[in-house]
Amino acid sequence: MENAAIKTCLACGKPLRGRTDKKFCDDYCRNTYNNQQNSDKNNYVRNLNNILRKNRRILEDVIPDNEEMKKVQRDKLLAQGFNFKYHTHQYQNQKGQIYFFNYEYGYLPLDNGEWILIVKRKTEV
Repeated sequence: MENAAIKTCLACGKPLRGRTDKKFCDDYCRNTYNNQQNSDKNNYVRNLNNILRKNRRILEDVIPDNEEMKKVQRDKLLAQGFNFKYHTHQYQNQKGQIYFFNYEYGYLPLDNGEWILIVKRKTEV
């Protein structure tokens, strides 16, 4: 019978025992390996998602629960850390106005951008 090559753990390099298709010696090594593989690729996405979620939270906090829209000054949103460069999608209404959305909360710049109309889209699940 042939001698099989000794497999080693992909994370720490220790020899593996047990199943022939085993890649890691334990859960710690498996998690460490996968976290290292995904950290560089996902760093940009993670930072972008954090900005989008923060923008959504700010818009959500501005609109009272019983209302669907509210007009606020742009400076108020900026003071809370709102980042106008990032949004999830845009919507153009029949009048040609472009709303910028962060998930279900959107905004429309008014009066040369000094005022912002914040809207909440009715969610359909």
